[in-house]
Amino acid sequence: MLSSSLSQLLERARTRFGLEVEVLDATLQHVYPDSTTALLERHGVNTRKFWKKDTKALIAQGYDPALAYLKLLLNNIGPGRPLGALTNADLRAFGATLTLYPGLPDLLSDLRASVKKVKNIEIEFFVISGELREIIQGHRFIRREFSGVYGCELAGDEESGVLKYVKRCVTFTEKTRFLFEINKGLAPSRTRRNPYLVNRDVPQSKRRVPFKNLIYVGDGLTDIPCFSLVKYFGGTTFGGFNPGDEGKAKRALVEFLIPSRVISMHAPKYGRKDDLGALIRAAVATQCSRIKLERQETEGKSR
Repeated sequence: MLSSSLSQLLERARTRFGLEVEVLDATLQHVYPDSTTALLERHGVNTRKFWKKDTKALIAQGYDPALAYLKLLLNNIGPGRPLGALTNADLRAFGATLTLYPGLPDLLSDLRASVKKVKNIEIEFFVISGELREIIQGHRFIRREFSGVYGCELAGDEESGVLKYVKRCVTFTEKTRFLFEINKGLAPSRTRRNPYLVNRDVPQSKRRVPFKNLIYVGDGLTDIPCFSLVKYFGGTTFGGFNPGDEGKAKRALVEFLIPSRVISMHAPKYGRKDDLGALIRAAVATQCSRIKLERQETEGKSR
């Protein structure tokens, strides 16, 4: 349970702009619980030691946090090691077994239905995560409903080989790179082949998804650069945390709410009657109304 004083503090703190179509984006990092921890637990790894001792020790040596945990993952792969001959196919198979946070499927269908009521507006969903992309992509719902998944990647000597190398590492600020890819309308399939595309100059008026149309939901310190970027350009940010963990609640208050990096913090539940689910639905409806009003004003000035 949260202390009463902390609960009171939390309560208080609580286009495509072109000729045809406006695009809203809901960038949902908070899709399901920590999949890396779940993978390690499935293989009998002491996750407390993995995160609290081993990863922390590497970070103290100067490792980036994401590279630290990826190195330790690779250290656990191979003959006689806990993760064995782990491949990307194994990661996808594991991802298929994970349970989404409550209400997420209904949230996406409700948002699409809401946006469909306004002419020439579309909504797209993305995952930007420091977790392993193959695990996230392994879930059928994610593959079907999300336009792109950005996350860390491992590779072997062959596509189907045992994992040996870090292929992509998603750090704090690396997440903002993917926001710019979405903002500029760069499909993941293109930037995977040519990552330098994101650096091309694209006039604000020609960017497919203006930052003010972004709704970003994040759950950790690695999301702070994205919170700051989206909020700076007029987008909407929400934070997720486990209200049953007083330590995380206090951190959410200090790191997210007091600096006003997010509008509010909530448990990761997306049902119509859940706080976060209701707020996201309201935020999308508000965005649609704003876009519609801006269109009418623009049309009025052009007459």
